[in-house]
Amino acid sequence: MQFKKLSLRTRIFVSMIILVVIASILIAAVTIYQYNEQAEDYHEKRLERKEIAIKEAIYYELKKTTFPLESEYLPQILDRKLNEISDIHNLDINIYDLKGKLLRSSNARFSNNKISNELPNSIINKIENTALHRMVNPKISPDGKKFKSSYSYITNTKFKPIGIIGIPYLQDNTFQDEELKEFLLRLSLVYLFVLLMAIGLAYFLSKYITKSLENVSEKMGQIDFEQKNEKIVLEENQSQEITNLVNSYNNMINQLEDSAVKLAQAERKHAWREMAKQVAHEIKNPLTPMRLTVQSFEQSFDASDPDIKQKLHEYSKSIIQQIDTMSSIASAFSNFAEMPKANKEELNINEEIKLDLNIFQKDYIHFSSKNKDIKAYVDKVQLTRIITNLVKNAIQALNNIENPRIDIQIYEDKNNAYIEVKDNGKGILKEDGNKVFEPKFTTKTSGMGLGLPMVKNIIEAYGGEISFTSKPFEETIFTITLPKSH
Repeated sequence: MQFKKLSLRTRIFVSMIILVVIASILIAAVTIYQYNEQAEDYHEKRLERKEIAIKEAIYYELKKTTFPLESEYLPQILDRKLNEISDIHNLDINIYDLKGKLLRSSNARFSNNKISNELPNSIINKIENTALHRMVNPKISPDGKKFKSSYSYITNTKFKPIGIIGIPYLQDNTFQDEELKEFLLRLSLVYLFVLLMAIGLAYFLSKYITKSLENVSEKMGQIDFEQKNEKIVLEENQSQEITNLVNSYNNMINQLEDSAVKLAQAERKHAWREMAKQVAHEIKNPLTPMRLTVQSFEQSFDASDPDIKQKLHEYSKSIIQQIDTMSSIASAFSNFAEMPKANKEELNINEEIKLDLNIFQKDYIHFSSKNKDIKAYVDKVQLTRIITNLVKNAIQALNNIENPRIDIQIYEDKNNAYIEVKDNGKGILKEDGNKVFEPKFTTKTSGMGLGLPMVKNIIEAYGGEISFTSKPFEETIFTITLPKSH
């Protein structure tokens, strides 16, 4: 699982190194196995050659002897020659009768090889039942050395078995082991050189393979639907796979640009459509009571009525009130649509915000600042609109709240000034958190839901940010970030 988290370049690099290491280990293992097989084969053939030569020497003595060629006379026939033959071939020789009893043995050459006075029946049966009347019995000496004992029949001139010859053979692999060590040493040097070459090759190869992929990845990370995205220009002699990938990326950029244009057009149409619906809806609200007022006045109008002037005054007041409502609606939509002018000036936001808070005349509004002279580049009028809107929202959130409190705090760091508006009102529900800055959204019984979207537009136009945190019925904090420089 961890390997999958690595980058493609690292995985290619590691995979190539692992491949070389595994190949080296396998080759070394096969080499050792082959050496051991060759050593076993060499000793098997050597024992067989020694056995043939010893039996030829024994048959030569059997031809010269005057003793009957029978088992009980073999010790007399080979009395002195057995040791001589043993010395010539540097091997011990044991002579047994057909029942496995030891008749004669040369001088023992292996201190750990104790000569058995009688052969096991299993060996006698194997000699008798094999086609060549011969068997080899491998053993491990107490000191860990390998040796083999070859057993076969000794026959007379008529090929009748008259005894069994046993030849213990010590497998001396000292020479082969030294050769193997020397070969593995040379091979390890070659493997080390190959590994260093593989590391270098893997590094440059993985870098070459992933270079174009990294370029594509970087370009994809820079994709922005609001601006024209740059296509990738391939160098010559690129692989077909990379060419296909880059072509797919460039085609995707073309499609994204077309889709972005269509999406922007659709969003503009949808925004104007929604705005028109909202304007129509808000205007209809005061029109209905205006119509009812006119109809009621028409039905009840009586020129001779002594209270006609009072009724006319009430009628005019109602109509004017609805007209003012329609005017405020138009102003609200005009303010929302109007982007703040680029009229930045360096303001002491402490002083400006204090002046803005004076109009509210609420004793539960508290102002604090960590520095008396905190400045930011922003328009004075727009700052007033921001503070006024946020404080009004906070005041409305405090309806029916015991011990209401609003805290406005200002602080700064090296690059930005921060304004916090905190209240202990009813807060914002979690499900409404993503809708707070959307036009038309409001949790109040009155209003059009344009205040916070307007504030957000103003702040972002000056390169700032606005965010909030809220715990329902505990506290809500709106945080404004304004840059301290152009």
